[in-house]
Amino acid sequence: MGAVQARVRTVGTQKWSSWVTLEADGGSGEDSPRKGMRGATGAAWFGPSDGVEIKVAADGTLPAGLRLDMVDPGTSTQAGMEAAAYVMEGDTPEPGDTSTAPADSPTPTVETSESATAPSTPASETPTTPAPTATATESSPPASSAPPTSATPTASASATSGPSSTVPQPPVVSRAAWGADESLNNEAPEYGTTINAVFVHHTAQTNAYSCADSPAIMRGLRALHLNQGWKDIGYNFVVDKCGTIFEGRKGGIDRPVIGAQAEGFNTNTTGIAVIGTYTSEDAPVAAKASIARLAAWKLGQYKVDPLGKVTLTAGKANGKFALGQSAVFNRISGHRDAYATECPGTALYNQLPTLRTWAAGPVAGLAIKSVTGASLSGNTYLTKGTVTVNWTATTPASLITKYEVLVDGKSVAAKSGAATSAAVTLVPGSHTVQVRATHQSGKTSTSSSVAVTAETTPPVFSTKPAPSLRAGSVATTAVPVTLAWKATDSAGLKEVRLTAPTAKTYGPTTTSAQLTATSGAATVFSLTAQDLAGNTSVATASATPVIVQETSATKTGTWTKKTSTNYLGGASLSSATKNASLSWTFTGRSVAWVVSRASTSGQAVIYIDGTKTATVDLKSTTTAYRNAIWTKNWASASKHTIKIVVTGTGGRPTVTTDGIAYLR
Repeated sequence: MGAVQARVRTVGTQKWSSWVTLEADGGSGEDSPRKGMRGATGAAWFGPSDGVEIKVAADGTLPAGLRLDMVDPGTSTQAGMEAAAYVMEGDTPEPGDTSTAPADSPTPTVETSESATAPSTPASETPTTPAPTATATESSPPASSAPPTSATPTASASATSGPSSTVPQPPVVSRAAWGADESLNNEAPEYGTTINAVFVHHTAQTNAYSCADSPAIMRGLRALHLNQGWKDIGYNFVVDKCGTIFEGRKGGIDRPVIGAQAEGFNTNTTGIAVIGTYTSEDAPVAAKASIARLAAWKLGQYKVDPLGKVTLTAGKANGKFALGQSAVFNRISGHRDAYATECPGTALYNQLPTLRTWAAGPVAGLAIKSVTGASLSGNTYLTKGTVTVNWTATTPASLITKYEVLVDGKSVAAKSGAATSAAVTLVPGSHTVQVRATHQSGKTSTSSSVAVTAETTPPVFSTKPAPSLRAGSVATTAVPVTLAWKATDSAGLKEVRLTAPTAKTYGPTTTSAQLTATSGAATVFSLTAQDLAGNTSVATASATPVIVQETSATKTGTWTKKTSTNYLGGASLSSATKNASLSWTFTGRSVAWVVSRASTSGQAVIYIDGTKTATVDLKSTTTAYRNAIWTKNWASASKHTIKIVVTGTGGRPTVTTDGIAYLR
């Protein structure tokens, strides 16, 4: 039989879903001969539907007994094929497809063309309960009545508990919890004597299902396998994409129950199937973690290393191995290793080495990714004492028993396997910090160490904050000021923060800032120095800028008053007379001469306390008003006299001034 495809008509929209290819015989089946066993395709799980079509590619001859099985998971009492499951991707029919089909033929018609379609299930055959799982099956010859081979033990009705494991048992949803109807089959389970290997499968259904529907999918899978003539669901365990583990074949999850999951190798192995198709799409981490936990638990019952290998002998010919043929398998193998199948899908199969590592332990990929509450200086974290250590690991949390933070080799904090950080308090001094993880197997792994130094000495302001006047444009609400400081720290300075009169943060090498202050009002400048460990110290300084108008000066020579809103106070004094002078006396620690400047402005000589201090040229290519052109600073406030004398510069003798500003 060639490729088989199925699609359904969606309830409500009445649109046909995309065609879904049903996988060929997946290589699962009972090893013991049974009457009525049928070959079958894989199943396809659909959402609420009221019609189905099957398309088969054949050479003109169909297998005897070909039929479509629609399985009711028991979640709805409505007529038709409606079920509370998920909707397959795509609901638009292919061009030329019809939404209905003849209802007078109970057997799907089959053509040799790939594009041939079969009519939907006749109304007379439509189930009265939901049927979301579809599979095409064909009958097989009656099973032989020969006695079982030595690879198949006799059935046992014993419910004796299995051996304890080296790792904890993960949570498993019981058959009763997912709604297995035990009245459908009263056959006793069969048991092996050990678990030598785990075979990983995928159910080859859509991945777009809701985990809330997993119990219904379980009921559908079991009903499908029963319809194929098996004694029960073939898988020993089933895992959904959320990581929930479901009990499969009955007989006791802690017993070596013989399933129908790896034909020829069912005895003394266990089968774990993930709901979905993982040919190109990787299985979710939650599902893979559950596979690893479950495999480790089952193998651990018999002290088997998940990273090991084992030689298995085929108890039945299966097309890949002859009866009695031996081969070496990984203890955690893919179904394709034992049978000619794509199962468990290439993407999931390629992840099996990782799953073996997860199952065996120790915790992999453990590393400290950061230390918060500390600053990194080179290769050392600096802190006042309390830090939070943050780590990461590639092994899923469900396989990790606990984490511990080690300080100088000693455990000082313990967290659950789900944790990713822990707070610790360090005494002053240099320390090494590590994280140790304990795998569920009891194996431990330890991260590389990081250096952390705890110190409590605050930074020092070797130069206290000192405000002074600076050059710039002067306004009564914004007198230009420079604030200078110097902070040091033995462990390393992180930053200096200005907290008043405004907020700003400066780097560790910055030692000054250009600010402004309001004239006539005391301004408090507050700085906080912080070192890399988090220690801080505060230093403050206070200053009051004062603007002294030109009218308050003592004058000599000729000065002319000018008025303009551009001048401080609306007026200024201007002189072109050589040796004309203005003098102001003040008590302060910093002074600035305020002028107006233009391309025709001249020069003036400045005297401080009778001593010639500077010659200042007011010439400027652009006009500037209220310009603090020259400043002088002292270590402390004292009484001073500033005098400016016009030099009478040739061709541009004029000097215009608004007065002075000083800090007290």
